[in-house]
Amino acid sequence: MVDEKKTAKPQVLSLSGDDSFDWDEAEGYNEKQRMELEKLYAGTLNTLQEQQILTGTVVAIDNREVVINVGFKSEGVIPVTEFRDVPGLKVGDKVEVFLETIENRGGEMILSRRTANSIRSWAKIKEALDGDEVVTGTVARRTKGGFVVDIGGIEAFLPGSQIDVKPIRDYDSYVGKQMDFKVVKINELQHNVVISHKALIEKDIEAQKAEIINNLEKGQVLEGTVKNITSFGVFIDLGGVDGLLHITDISWGRINSPDEVLALDQRLNVVVLDFDDDKKRISLGLKQLEAHPWDSISDKLAVNAQVKGRIVTIADYGVFVEIQPGIEGLVHVSEMSWSSHPKSPSETYSVGQEIDAVILAIDTEERKMSLGIKQLQPDPWQFVASKYTVGSRHTGTVRNITNYGLFVELEEGVDGLIHVQDLSWNKKINHPSEFIGKDQTLEVVVLELDLEQHRLRLGHKQLTEDPWETLETVFPVGSVHSGTLSKVDTKGAVVELPYGIEGFVPAKQLKVEQGKEALREGAAADFKVIEFNKDSKRIVLSHTATWEAKNEASDDEVKEFTAKKGKKTATTTKSSGNDKDTLGDFDALAGLKESMLANEKQQKPDSAE
Repeated sequence: MVDEKKTAKPQVLSLSGDDSFDWDEAEGYNEKQRMELEKLYAGTLNTLQEQQILTGTVVAIDNREVVINVGFKSEGVIPVTEFRDVPGLKVGDKVEVFLETIENRGGEMILSRRTANSIRSWAKIKEALDGDEVVTGTVARRTKGGFVVDIGGIEAFLPGSQIDVKPIRDYDSYVGKQMDFKVVKINELQHNVVISHKALIEKDIEAQKAEIINNLEKGQVLEGTVKNITSFGVFIDLGGVDGLLHITDISWGRINSPDEVLALDQRLNVVVLDFDDDKKRISLGLKQLEAHPWDSISDKLAVNAQVKGRIVTIADYGVFVEIQPGIEGLVHVSEMSWSSHPKSPSETYSVGQEIDAVILAIDTEERKMSLGIKQLQPDPWQFVASKYTVGSRHTGTVRNITNYGLFVELEEGVDGLIHVQDLSWNKKINHPSEFIGKDQTLEVVVLELDLEQHRLRLGHKQLTEDPWETLETVFPVGSVHSGTLSKVDTKGAVVELPYGIEGFVPAKQLKVEQGKEALREGAAADFKVIEFNKDSKRIVLSHTATWEAKNEASDDEVKEFTAKKGKKTATTTKSSGNDKDTLGDFDALAGLKESMLANEKQQKPDSAE
């Protein structure tokens, strides 16, 4: 019997026999034969260790599981879901698996292809980071700030800013897409991986970018892609180099926004207009690839031709009308209406509005065109001579007020001037705005007509007869009238008299009788006419003269009474020898004064009391 201590075998797991097989009990074998048989078996036995990657063979496949033989006495089973990335898997294929457990409590071997792929992938990712190599993965899903990418079972994070060099407009279109990436960062403790697709693109276009910049010239035509659209222009990707296509260089015609003509990702040819010394700012043009429309202007666009166009710009002085793409004309505000006081262009027209016009002038060298709208209507002054004869009466609208008069519009394109002196016979008007306001209607009479100068002189006061022809008999010099002070200043006062007439009182003629209150605006009093001038239509009054004249009259009567009384007293004195006034003399004087005051009160009108 062989000593068991000497013949004991190490704990080796045989893939072709039972570990409990007892060589000593094998019948028909001697020691020598047993040793030779051991050598023969040693070449076919595998020694397995848990937590390692093995290569196995697919021996069976069904709808749920894949059976793998790794050369052990028992086989392992892996769910078929772990082979989704291996289309067309069949019996006999070699696959890598991870041995998790040789035998569990049920005697089964536990294998995992997913873990094997993860270990291999993690190793490849670290190699790719160290060696600056490219890895391939599938975008699994969107996440906050970017995407989760499956790289051989490893979930890596792809930031949204690292997808492409151009802005991303549809993130969902990347889900499920297989792409190449560059490993940017690894956290081995947390098994986190950050990757970038943009880095690969930048690396690919770096050489192209350097070539474009080195060969950049003014006038050079390049192909590019619309990268971004703004209100002022479009950024064009020229292959790693961005250029700006300003809105004014997109089309010869006027456009309100670049997206009216161009779209994102659109490929087009552009010409290099200018660039700075560092070639970091590149100005591009699109319309320059075509001839300017003014260079081949149509023969139909001639002076006096009627055209139709679209308003593209409105200014205070007029509107710009696009007749054809790139060909514009200006309708000056003076050519919009026959009216001498046209409305502001912004009140009448709007951008985009289509209008008819007449070509007034063309300058092909300066590329300018003058247009007119009022010429589509007849000139109203052609009919003025028959419609507005001298002496005819009309109703117009006050369109403008100046220091010297009013401009009254009788119809569109026909207006006339009323001088401030022709507004009223009676009132002195310092400014026409005191008489009437703007846009109010006023009845007028035609005084003069000048067809050559397109001028009409109008009047308002001439609608009635001149009252000054008869006022001289109503307000003769020396007559006294009641009036109301309408205006008072340092020079004097304006008084409203009967019949709507105004008179002027110099300041020194405003003095009131002693003990009475000074005259102010709105006060009523008596005034004496001291001057009447029909030609200058002027009446000068005096309030002071009204009471001074009465006082003088009183003094004359007192003097006359005193003289008479003096004679009587002298006679009495001579007869009586007494030279003193008697009490009866004073009573007579007092009675005379009361009588005069009573007469004065009866002569004043109620308004002057």
